[in-house]
Amino acid sequence: MRIGLRILLGYFLIVAIAALLLGRVFLQEVKPGVRQAMEDTLVDTANLLAEQAADDMLAGHIDDGRFAAHVRALTDRDLGADIWGFRKRRVSTRIYVTDARGIVVFDSDGHDVGKDYSRWNDVYLTLRGRYGARSTQVDPDDEASSVMHVAAPIKHRDGNGERIIGVLTVAKPNQTIAPFIARSQTVILRWGFVLLGVALAIGLLAAWWLSRQLGALRRYADAVTAGERASLPDSAGEFGDLGRALETMRAKLEGKQYVEQYVHALTHELKSPLAAIRGSAELLESAGGAMPEADRARFVATIHAQSERMAEMIDKLLALAAVEHRQRIEQPQRLALRTLADEAAERIAPKCAQKSLRLEIAEDEAARGARVSGDAFLLRQSLLNLLENAADFAPAGSVVELRLRREGDVVVVEVLDRGPGVPDYALERAFERFYSLARPAGGSRSSGLGLCFVAEAAGLHGGSAALDNREGGGAVASLRLPLA
Repeated sequence: MRIGLRILLGYFLIVAIAALLLGRVFLQEVKPGVRQAMEDTLVDTANLLAEQAADDMLAGHIDDGRFAAHVRALTDRDLGADIWGFRKRRVSTRIYVTDARGIVVFDSDGHDVGKDYSRWNDVYLTLRGRYGARSTQVDPDDEASSVMHVAAPIKHRDGNGERIIGVLTVAKPNQTIAPFIARSQTVILRWGFVLLGVALAIGLLAAWWLSRQLGALRRYADAVTAGERASLPDSAGEFGDLGRALETMRAKLEGKQYVEQYVHALTHELKSPLAAIRGSAELLESAGGAMPEADRARFVATIHAQSERMAEMIDKLLALAAVEHRQRIEQPQRLALRTLADEAAERIAPKCAQKSLRLEIAEDEAARGARVSGDAFLLRQSLLNLLENAADFAPAGSVVELRLRREGDVVVVEVLDRGPGVPDYALERAFERFYSLARPAGGSRSSGLGLCFVAEAAGLHGGSAALDNREGGGAVASLRLPLA
């Protein structure tokens, strides 16, 4: 399972558990919270009415006095209240009064007058000077039928103090607050789902971002492992620090391996010219003045040629090392490819003149004015290397062609000659470092670094290089570069 998916699942699981717990807490607190608020209101109401009923209770007119008349008048009153979107038209409160023995002497509903309520908690506790309240289901099988009863003592005050002469209870069905509870729970659930959705979206975004950062670093590491050119991805925070640490590690490890490889390769390639120089020098030294002038000149020429070969090899090796070690073009420029081709042709002109070669440059209409983005020196040197390679193999008096053509968003540079072509076994190795073929007419091998330089420069510019045999004889080397 990918790490981004793991992070998302873990994050969402935590959010879901937290949302579930918080939702349950909120939902469980809504109902008791509303009931507590209602009970608080009923306490105030019961005590207020108990004070108003005291006079009629003392006079023995609690069931037919002014207090009773006012309470019964409530049943006919149209309240017309709008409570947060809920209409209230009728009084839903029941009021009853018991005497000091717990016998009902007044009931706003007119049902239970004369009944003994002394064992109900609201009456029983209040008559004993304590807070009396209860919640009782009218239907034992229906929880929604519960009614909250809150009582207050009716007191008589005289010179001897005060005494409880009765109990007034205010009763209100819990069902009257059910719509408020249901709406509150609905709002909580709705916003809970909204928050859960927002949390999921944030989780998806965070997981995508983390996966993207890690994926970029992984692709960078894979490219480095495969020996490809790779630029350090743009990363933020700790990922940026990790990327820079990987880049530093890569540079140090590659630098060490690069030096080791070049030391081995250079040592191997220098053995042949050094052996030739040493052999010629020993023969010159041992022969002294007795060596014929023709032999002396031949050995001196060998020493000079091999010295030139070593110098050329070192120069090209340094140039190749500079290209291979670069990961990108730091300051690319828009370059006219035809201009670079003309400059390379100008530099190869003396060599072509020595072999009586004719160099022709052609470009199709689509490639006219084509520009590429990159380093002028690297591209010019690449074209020069291709032209030098073609001039080495082209027969004297033949034509070396340099063609520019366009294929979509790519410009193709082809260098063609009419030489012996490339053996099949050498086609796949032509761009290897130090790999070269013998030149025609007994010419010495090259350093084997020119085509390798071309391939490295092409890759650095986002392009590619190829070598193939030409129809009718000869070879064609191509350089493909993306247009700027």
